[in-house]
Formats: sequence, C-alpha cells, structure tokens
Amino acid sequence: MLKFRLATVAWSVIYLLLLLTLLTPLKMITVFFLIVPGAVLFSSLHFKGFLIHVIPVLLIIAFLDVYSLLLAIYFLIPSVLMGWIYKKGGPAFQALMTGMGVILAELLVVLLVATYSFGFDLSQYLRDQAAMTANIVQQIFSANPMFSGALWTAEDTQKLGTMLIGKVPYVLIVTSFLLAVLTHALVRPALSSLDMPVHKMKPAREWRLPRALIWYYLLAIVIEWIANSSDGSWIQMVSISMLPLIHACFTIQTIGFVYFWTHSRQMSSVIALLLSLVVLIVQPLYIIGIIDLAFPLREAITRSKK
Repeated sequence: MLKFRLATVAWSVIYLLLLLTLLTPLKMITVFFLIVPGAVLFSSLHFKGFLIHVIPVLLIIAFLDVYSLLLAIYFLIPSVLMGWIYKKGGPAFQALMTGMGVILAELLVVLLVATYSFGFDLSQYLRDQAAMTANIVQQIFSANPMFSGALWTAEDTQKLGTMLIGKVPYVLIVTSFLLAVLTHALVRPALSSLDMPVHKMKPAREWRLPRALIWYYLLAIVIEWIANSSDGSWIQMVSISMLPLIHACFTIQTIGFVYFWTHSRQMSSVIALLLSLVVLIVQPLYIIGIIDLAFPLREAITRSKK
C-alpha cells in the first residue's frame, strides 16, 4: 500500500515536471507525453484521490502561466477518458481509439475557436506559407545558373497552397494516432508496475481495416472528380477532407502489412519500426495498404512460406 502511494505521488511529481517544461523550449518534445501521467493517475486512483493529486499541480501551473494551464487541461481530457477505459478493464483498442478520437476532436475545436473567435484563417495562412516558399525557390532559381531554365509560376504557388490545405486532415489524424499510441505504450507498463493489468493491444501485424474502405476510396475519387469541375466550395471542402482521411486509414493498413511481412521473415521489430516511419513520411506508400485490402496479399505470403 505504501509502495502504491509513493508511486502515485511520484507520478504527480512527474506530471508537474512535464507541465513546467511547457515554460521552456523542451515543450516541443515533452508535449507528446502530457497525457500519460493523468491517464495513470485516473486509472489507479478513485476520483477523489485523482483530484487530490492533480489539483495542486494545476494550481502551481496556473500561478506560473495561465496559458500552460489551458494546455494542461487540454491534455487532461484524453487522459481522463483513456484512464476511465483502463480502470474499467476495457480493450486496449477501445482506449486507443477513444484517445485518438478525443485528441482529434480537440484539435478541430481549437481550429474552430481560432477561426471564429480570433479570425485565424488556416487556409490563408497555408497559402501565405506557400507564397513564402515560392519566393525562396524563385531566389534560388535566380541565383543559381544551373536553374536558369526553371520557372516557378503563380499557378505552381497556388497548387502548393492547395496541396498544403489538403494535407491538414492527414496531419491531424496522424498526430492524434501517434499521441494515442505513445500514451498507451507508456501507460500500460506503468499500470502493470502498480499491479493493474491492462489488456494488450493487438500486435501491429494483425491490424486490418474493413474491406469496405476500398469503396469509400472510390467514392472519394468520384467526389474529387466532381469537385474539380465544380465551383461549389462545399463539394471542394468535402473532397479536400475526405481523401486524406482515407489515405491515413490506408497508411495504418500499410503499417500493419509491414509488421506482418517483417514478422513472416523473422526480421527485427526495429526494422519494422523504421519501415513504418518511412511509410508515414513517404505518403504515396499507402498504396500498399490498398493492395493489402483489395487482394489476399498476406495469405499469399503465408502460402509461399509453406
């Protein structure tokens, strides 16, 4: 019992230290771990005990910097919801998807508030960034004789801006997914050390999405085709949002296939992790996920080994 109390106090201290780093440049790294202490504390304590541990930490942060307090509350919401699932013994996949969904919803709410309360225009911001990039490229072309024949047009700048806007949903989903995965990966051993067993996540090699996603993909392509020949802003917004969402799903499917393939070849999990990072960076590799869904690719690999 004493060990348990010391452990929960230690997690409160860790939580405070992580929040204090928000006042330093380290926040670019530590922000990815802010969900973990809250999830551990909520899972292992009664609600009253959770408040006793967390409220003093939040008061200290509020005294130092109110903006850091807002960020702490922002990450405390997925902490509580993921911790609630761990506490009731729910499946790991449910905790992961809940965390991802809540983080994604919060990101969207922040964008909504920034847009309508502070006049922030994300589309215009990204177009401005595209214009700045275009100016840098033009300067490089002008200064280097090797690129004397290369031209960067206003149309190229517009295409770059549109591409950046189209990547927003993908970036939001991948960020939410990685935060939820990292949280689960750290919370599970932490709770195990407190004698609170947590269900294992399905191995990545068993990750498979519904085959119906192929039909949604075809529908998204049709919508994009309609949007390209339409002046309606609504259909264009649907097109810009829908395809990146489906691409993100195919990326997850591709990562599952990568782990399946490396496992079937008895390769190190480090290789699978490195290949998965490549899949996240080189986005067109999501086509592997499409092939894996559309055809019995894994079954063919299994048969070829026999």
